[in-house]
Amino acid sequence: MNTFIDLNRSKRASRLGQCVVAILAAHAMSNSAGAQAPEEVDATLLNQVVVTGTRVADRTRLDTLAPVDVMTVDSLSNQGTTELAEAISTAAPSLNFPRPAITDGTDHIRPATLRGLAPDQTLVLVNSKRRHQSALVNVNGSVGRGSAAVDLNAIPLVALSSVEVLRDGASAQYGSDAIAGVINLRLREAREGGGASVSFGRYHTTVSTIRGERDERDGETLTVGTWAGLPIGSTGSLTLSAEYRDREPTSRGDYDDRVLTLPTPEPLRVTSRFGDAEVQDLTFYANAVIPLSDAWSAYSWLGFQQRDGESAAFPRLANNANNLAAIYPTGFLPIIATDIKDVAAAFGVRGAIGPWDADFSVVYGRNDIDYRTENSINGTLNATLGAASPTSFDSGGLQYDQITVNAGVVRGFDWGFAGPANLAVGIEARRETYSIHAGELNSYQLAPGAGAGTAPGAQGFPGFQPANEVDEDRTAVGVYADAEVPITDKFLGSVAIRAEDYSDFGSALTGKLSARYDFIESFALRATASNGFRAPGLQQEFFTSTATNFVNGLPVEVGTFPATSPISQTLGSQELDAEKSLNFSLGAVLRFADFEATLDAYQIKIDDRIVLSENLGAPAGQANVRALLAPFNVGAARFFINGVDTKTTGVDLVIHQLLRTDFGKFDFTLAGNWNKTEVTRVASTAVLAALSPAPPLFDRVNRVTFEEGTPDTKVVLMTEWKLPLSFGSIGAGLKATRYGEVTEPGLPANSTEPVDLRDIVIEPRVLVDVELRTGFLEDKLALAIGADNVFDQYPAPTPVARPNPAGGTINLNSTNALAFSRYSPFGFNGRFIYLRATYNW
Repeated sequence: MNTFIDLNRSKRASRLGQCVVAILAAHAMSNSAGAQAPEEVDATLLNQVVVTGTRVADRTRLDTLAPVDVMTVDSLSNQGTTELAEAISTAAPSLNFPRPAITDGTDHIRPATLRGLAPDQTLVLVNSKRRHQSALVNVNGSVGRGSAAVDLNAIPLVALSSVEVLRDGASAQYGSDAIAGVINLRLREAREGGGASVSFGRYHTTVSTIRGERDERDGETLTVGTWAGLPIGSTGSLTLSAEYRDREPTSRGDYDDRVLTLPTPEPLRVTSRFGDAEVQDLTFYANAVIPLSDAWSAYSWLGFQQRDGESAAFPRLANNANNLAAIYPTGFLPIIATDIKDVAAAFGVRGAIGPWDADFSVVYGRNDIDYRTENSINGTLNATLGAASPTSFDSGGLQYDQITVNAGVVRGFDWGFAGPANLAVGIEARRETYSIHAGELNSYQLAPGAGAGTAPGAQGFPGFQPANEVDEDRTAVGVYADAEVPITDKFLGSVAIRAEDYSDFGSALTGKLSARYDFIESFALRATASNGFRAPGLQQEFFTSTATNFVNGLPVEVGTFPATSPISQTLGSQELDAEKSLNFSLGAVLRFADFEATLDAYQIKIDDRIVLSENLGAPAGQANVRALLAPFNVGAARFFINGVDTKTTGVDLVIHQLLRTDFGKFDFTLAGNWNKTEVTRVASTAVLAALSPAPPLFDRVNRVTFEEGTPDTKVVLMTEWKLPLSFGSIGAGLKATRYGEVTEPGLPANSTEPVDLRDIVIEPRVLVDVELRTGFLEDKLALAIGADNVFDQYPAPTPVARPNPAGGTINLNSTNALAFSRYSPFGFNGRFIYLRATYNW
């Protein structure tokens, strides 16, 4: 019997076949509509019109009042990764995308951070309309703990034309969540043409851990994508996109020397699977623009993704108390499997009502996550059923959906200034729902007659219980107005105001003032000041998960509870309120000929940040907390609270130079972000503060994660080269990214340990990516070969133990799985080598 992993992957062939059919169908449809060579986009994008952060129809990227990065889909595709979130993070220095492992659902929906803030403090738009969040709330030990963010990887690169990143607070313009900034994903709109691409890559790396070195060839990733543009009427279009991705897992755990000391010793081996999850996803998008009259048109998009993922929990060796040798003679590695479905749909009309340009829309989004626990066992159930115990469990799931109705109008007014003033007003109404459904009984039950020391529930991921089931909803209505006024030929001003009312926590009023002064055509200063807010997510308000543990031989509940539950309120919790921010920025823009540079400094103060508390009652010294929880038969509890104030300061620098020579065109970009977050206040509750000793509500690990869990600096130097030739072209891309220092904090086990003894400091690293390209048939056919992290850089391996000045040693990796820090901003997978072929028609 295979005692570790033997997983079923039978869905891949059928999905790959579906994607091939989609490619052939799209090719046939686009050929019937007429073909064209792909349009080459000038790398400088000097005249690129942006729609993010402004409601003026013709505002260009370098004429904005706040910094906006623009990334074309071509630039995002010229690298090894095919994941949207990672592709953006390699191009935008202020955005980071860590790759945590053994963090349950976070392995499958990894969050991105902008300017070192929480993942859910960045608003994500699609075609300038609010996109729904994921149903997942991150509750384990990763950057972004406690947040419920948008799943950027639910939208394929092939469906996009460009990505705009507004690096400025924008709650007054867009509402909740836009504290750190806004990411706007712009879908393709094409009446003709199309393309298809196939990429394949895998890791070729040497893994050097504390206990040994080995070569790995894993993480094989196949991505097949296609898109096609079709005409509708005289000016309309229908753009179809499809993508299939199949990614094998990676394994970067340390050698497990515990197998040498088993009752029946085994050869030294890696028992964990510490790395990327195995993922297969299939995504379709359709984006339509339909002319209705000379003045009106309708627009709509529909997207669907099916994603299956499998990640590993910590290994259970043969002598584990929850193992049953009759089923797993050498132990087992529990697998956390997810079935994720993501749906997005929108319909709207836009046109003219007298002098006003109007836009009315309805946008719907839904995210479902169903969990399974495979290759596992219920510790107490196996004691009851023995070898008949099940090894696969339906563990329940989560669901979140959102429907948003928008109505907005905009027009120019002659108010006697240097040019027409642009005024926009509108209203937005939103309804959100969130639910949890329980798993099967075997996934969570405490079997009768189970002995102390065995754990109930599916090992690795106990199922949601009936007591965890929720079905909640809320509504929000907001009205806004903003104006951009050219006060003089050189001075541009803007003011925005927005009022929102939520059915659960109340109201919020936000405003923003922006100004820009162009001293000369090539130099300008810009500044903004705003206040913002982020409403508590329904996931944060109502997520609950419990497991039964044995304490002193008796079963007790340990879990996460809503802040409004009697258990949390016994510890002093209150209903969640909105986070509140103050944003300030000051920047400069320099441009002439083929050179441009922007420098922007910012400060973001956030009060009442929503965080997940510590596991109260779990530490040995918190008997006073357990006494409060005893009437509920609960041994430890945690809940969300408005518990932290922070101040973030930083600087963004972007320098761009285009050089045209007889040897081709060179495109140089230097971009950097310097960022620091400081926790200025940590709250407590009156109940906990009255205890002696008072347990911390938000302890050092989480505080240091806020302050040092993301890089203090990130600098990217990119060079793109292209030389036209008679048969097509040749080109190359070279990118070097320096990630600054990061600290993964550890909590002292007792008062004799230094507070930082368990910290893991990730020193700065420089990763180099290289890609070579050649084009044929007027660049309709393109081939590329490349390597990301070509020099195979890793964070320093996690030490096994450190000496304790008070005596003895401190074990930092007791499971031998966490060979590298989960906080590494560039992951810990090593060198990735890939091939890509693209054909455009």
